[in-house]
Amino acid sequence: LAALERQIFDFLGFQWAPILGNFLQIIVVILGLFGTIQFRPRYIVVYTVWTALWVTWNVFIICFYLEVGGLSKETDLMTFNISMHRSWWREHGPGCIRRVVRPSAPGILEDYSYVSVTGCLIDFQYLEVIHSTIQILLSLIGFVYACYVISIFMEEEDSFDFIGGLDTYSYRQPPQEHVELKPVKPVGK
Repeated sequence: LAALERQIFDFLGFQWAPILGNFLQIIVVILGLFGTIQFRPRYIVVYTVWTALWVTWNVFIICFYLEVGGLSKETDLMTFNISMHRSWWREHGPGCIRRVVRPSAPGILEDYSYVSVTGCLIDFQYLEVIHSTIQILLSLIGFVYACYVISIFMEEEDSFDFIGGLDTYSYRQPPQEHVELKPVKPVGK
């Protein structure tokens, strides 16, 4: 649900890199749930590997919005340099007052406008960091649970025994080379 919520706000901001990541996260979570319900450990292994990648992606997003290591939140990296869109939270955060200012200079298109945002309770980059931190915490919980489920499935797989089959303590007699056939007498004559 948290990835779906994040997907909606990334769609509103036209941030294509996070949209792609969120989409993959939603698909892999569904795959992991299916693997858990259907006792498919390989699907859960795929989920655990993806979870490690998802945590790495979210750490990158935190570094991106906090401008760690030469990254800048003003670049078009999150939109694959396709558009000039930014985080939806930049203009629509809690308490933000958004004002559209039309440019008065001649030669500028009339529909092009500047947006002034003031009064935000929390800056947009911190909201993005909070979203990524929540994703990391949920992913770590999911990773631990997935490892536990895989260990349970592997334990059950190792202890499985066919009925009267492969164990040495079978209730049946060992097979004989020759089987004795005895005639059956009709009943009631």
